Amino acid sequence: MSEEGIDAAGAWSLTDVITRLRRTLRSSIREELPWESLPMAQVELLQRLAEEPGLGVSELAERQHLARNTVSNLVQQMVTAGLLERRPHESDRRAVVLRLSGAGHERLDAWQQANERRIRRAIEGLGDQHREAIDLALPALRALAAQLEAQEAEAVGATAARAGR
Repeated sequence: MSEEGIDAAGAWSLTDVITRLRRTLRSSIREELPWESLPMAQVELLQRLAEEPGLGVSELAERQHLARNTVSNLVQQMVTAGLLERRPHESDRRAVVLRLSGAGHERLDAWQQANERRIRRAIEGLGDQHREAIDLALPALRALAAQLEAQEAEAVGATAARAGR
């Protein structure tokens, strides 16, 4: 790494590792939860609504950077499957807000726990030096995620401002 920060090869290496981790976790979840059939897009909506219950379809689409009709279709599928509940907005009865149902919470919890177990088993298979390095890297990776989120929010705000919203 240079004084200015991570170089292009380092940035690509980090991107590659993150991609491989996500792909492996996504595909290996079915080993532990053979019944699990939620597409990642639905899992990500469940995660967002667990963090921010009460979003509407438009807000959810904006947060996930997806087209409103895409989110609307996913939400409809998830409501039909009993994973989400639609409720009238408190101040605007024409609008609806979304919340995880009991079944939605259960599916998300099972999914998260299975991933945690998978990661824990993999980490236990590493040597002490690698386990310690991962532990030490977590605060920096959290800061990196926060920085990426902040940059994304700035870009969305700038795009909205240019569009005159």
